[in-house]
Amino acid sequence: MKKIALALTLVLAASPALAISRYNPLSMSCASIRAAIHNQGAVIFRYQSPRGLPLYDRYVRNSNYCDATEYAEWTHIPSKDDPRCPVLNCQNMDNLDGMLFLPHHQL
Repeated sequence: MKKIALALTLVLAASPALAISRYNPLSMSCASIRAAIHNQGAVIFRYQSPRGLPLYDRYVRNSNYCDATEYAEWTHIPSKDDPRCPVLNCQNMDNLDGMLFLPHHQL
Protein backbone atom coordinates (compact mmCIF):
# COMPACT_ATOMS: atom_id res chain seq x y z
CA MET A 1 0.00 0.00 0.00
CA LYS A 2 2.85 2.39 0.82
CA LYS A 3 4.42 1.75 -2.59
CA ILE A 4 1.17 2.66 -4.35
CA ALA A 5 0.83 5.86 -2.33
CA LEU A 6 4.45 6.79 -3.09
CA ALA A 7 4.00 6.09 -6.81
CA LEU A 8 0.80 8.15 -6.89
CA THR A 9 2.54 11.03 -5.11
CA LEU A 10 5.40 10.99 -7.62
CA VAL A 11 3.02 10.95 -10.57
CA LEU A 12 1.02 13.88 -9.19
CA ALA A 13 4.18 15.85 -8.43
CA ALA A 14 5.48 15.37 -11.98
CA SER A 15 2.19 16.17 -13.74
CA PRO A 16 2.47 20.01 -13.61
CA ALA A 17 5.79 19.82 -15.44
CA LEU A 18 4.18 17.77 -18.18
CA ALA A 19 1.24 20.14 -18.46
CA ILE A 20 3.15 23.22 -19.63
CA SER A 21 2.22 24.19 -23.17
CA ARG A 22 4.78 24.52 -25.95
CA TYR A 23 4.39 26.92 -28.87
CA ASN A 24 6.24 28.27 -31.89
CA PRO A 25 6.14 32.07 -31.50
CA LEU A 26 6.89 32.63 -35.20
CA SER A 27 3.43 31.30 -36.04
CA MET A 28 1.66 33.57 -33.52
CA SER A 29 1.05 37.30 -33.26
CA CYS A 30 2.63 39.18 -30.36
CA ALA A 31 -0.81 39.72 -28.82
CA SER A 32 -1.59 35.99 -28.93
CA ILE A 33 1.82 35.16 -27.42
CA ARG A 34 1.18 37.51 -24.52
CA ALA A 35 -2.39 36.19 -24.13
CA ALA A 36 -1.15 32.58 -23.98
CA ILE A 37 1.35 33.48 -21.26
CA HIS A 38 -1.24 35.48 -19.33
CA ASN A 39 -3.91 32.76 -19.54
CA GLN A 40 -1.66 29.81 -18.70
CA GLY A 41 0.82 31.46 -16.32
CA ALA A 42 3.86 29.83 -17.93
CA VAL A 43 4.57 28.48 -21.43
CA ILE A 44 7.57 27.30 -23.43
CA PHE A 45 8.37 28.91 -26.77
CA ARG A 46 10.65 27.11 -29.22
CA TYR A 47 11.92 28.63 -32.47
CA GLN A 48 14.98 28.80 -34.72
CA SER A 49 17.52 31.58 -34.39
CA PRO A 50 18.64 33.50 -37.50
CA ARG A 51 21.69 31.19 -37.50
CA GLY A 52 19.43 28.13 -37.64
CA LEU A 53 19.99 26.99 -34.04
CA PRO A 54 16.98 25.89 -32.00
CA LEU A 55 16.16 28.28 -29.14
CA TYR A 56 13.65 27.71 -26.37
CA ASP A 57 12.83 29.07 -22.96
CA ARG A 58 10.06 29.27 -20.41
CA TYR A 59 8.11 32.53 -20.24
CA VAL A 60 5.91 33.55 -17.32
CA ARG A 61 3.08 35.90 -16.32
CA ASN A 62 4.92 37.21 -13.23
CA SER A 63 7.48 36.25 -10.56
CA ASN A 64 5.00 33.92 -8.86
CA TYR A 65 5.71 31.41 -11.65
CA CYS A 66 9.49 31.48 -11.03
CA ASP A 67 11.54 29.49 -8.53
CA ALA A 68 12.18 31.00 -5.10
CA THR A 69 15.64 32.23 -6.17
CA GLU A 70 14.37 33.86 -9.38
CA TYR A 71 12.31 36.84 -10.47
CA ALA A 72 10.50 37.77 -13.72
CA GLU A 73 12.38 40.14 -16.02
CA TRP A 74 11.49 41.64 -19.40
CA THR A 75 12.95 40.13 -22.56
CA HIS A 76 11.95 39.93 -26.21
CA ILE A 77 11.17 37.05 -28.57
CA PRO A 78 10.27 37.15 -32.27
CA SER A 79 6.65 36.72 -33.32
CA LYS A 80 4.83 36.61 -36.63
CA ASP A 81 4.15 40.36 -36.58
CA ASP A 82 6.85 41.78 -34.27
CA PRO A 83 10.56 40.85 -34.17
CA ARG A 84 10.77 42.09 -30.56
CA CYS A 85 7.63 40.98 -28.72
CA PRO A 86 8.02 41.93 -24.99
CA VAL A 87 7.56 38.99 -22.59
CA LEU A 88 8.79 37.96 -19.13
CA ASN A 89 11.10 35.08 -18.25
CA CYS A 90 12.72 34.00 -15.00
CA GLN A 91 16.17 35.33 -14.11
CA ASN A 92 18.41 34.43 -11.21
CA MET A 93 18.44 36.93 -8.31
CA ASP A 94 22.24 37.12 -8.65
CA ASN A 95 21.63 39.26 -11.76
CA LEU A 96 20.17 42.11 -9.68
CA ASP A 97 23.61 43.68 -9.02
CA GLY A 98 22.88 44.92 -5.51
CA MET A 99 19.34 46.22 -6.01
CA LEU A 100 17.52 46.45 -2.69
CA PHE A 101 14.08 45.52 -3.99
CA LEU A 102 12.94 42.78 -6.34
CA PRO A 103 11.17 44.10 -9.43
CA HIS A 104 7.62 42.79 -9.71
CA HIS A 105 6.84 42.94 -13.40
CA GLN A 106 3.54 41.56 -14.61
CA LEU A 107 2.30 40.63 -18.05
